[in-house]
Amino acid sequence: MSWQDCAELVERGDPDRYLSAMTAPLEGRARLFPLYAFNLEVARAPWVTSEAGLAEIRLQWWRDAVGELYEGATPRRHEVVLPLGEIIGATRLPRPLFDALIDARAFDIYDDGHPGRAGFDAYLAATGGGLMELAVRALGAPDAAPVAREAGWAQGAAGLLAALPVLWSAGRDPLPVEGGLDRQAVLDRQMPEAVARAMKQVAEEARTRLSAARRQKVDAAAYPALRAAWQADRMLARLVEAPEAIFDGLAASEFRRKGSLLVRTFTGRW
Repeated sequence: MSWQDCAELVERGDPDRYLSAMTAPLEGRARLFPLYAFNLEVARAPWVTSEAGLAEIRLQWWRDAVGELYEGATPRRHEVVLPLGEIIGATRLPRPLFDALIDARAFDIYDDGHPGRAGFDAYLAATGGGLMELAVRALGAPDAAPVAREAGWAQGAAGLLAALPVLWSAGRDPLPVEGGLDRQAVLDRQMPEAVARAMKQVAEEARTRLSAARRQKVDAAAYPALRAAWQADRMLARLVEAPEAIFDGLAASEFRRKGSLLVRTFTGRW
């Protein structure tokens, strides 16, 4: 049970974060991969069972496991918990960020949508924003936390918008839409005007947040964590231009995906 085991989990389950973490030096990878593996486990918890009660139990297991790490209890023998405990102990990561991330994922268990943008925005802040803040803090760059929260929000928005067709098919309505979602229309690959408008509003705000974040000066030690958002602006720009593009997928070619990350890495950008 090591950070290398966590890296293998992330490579299989979250390949984009895996690639961005690989731009960090070895010590940085050892700190990022346990965090990303933890995020992967928590994000999966609502989806591995159709029983809401069992999904809640899985999330509670992680709440308890994280709580024990902060309370000094013997860590649970789990391939992610043990290395996560080492990172928490070495970097003094704030527990509320973990708790908020786990609590936010409880939304994914149920079919009910967010009641409005406030709830939706808070979800992105706790998941995408919270994880990226944990990542920059783990890399020893706590001053980059405000930038990470904004960049992580934008990255989370891009990923969620791109996943909407899958989420809609699963009966989920994560995007607040004025007047409600016409599910049959989107399942038929049609883009109702209200849905397009809601998507554009989120995508435009995410681009604004990301652009403002990139104008801020931060410690270069934070860059490998911030690079997790390296594809977000391209995806968001495409959604602003053509919301219906989500039906055909927003993934770039393998060459463009990896090449753009390499360019940012070698030119010292995120």
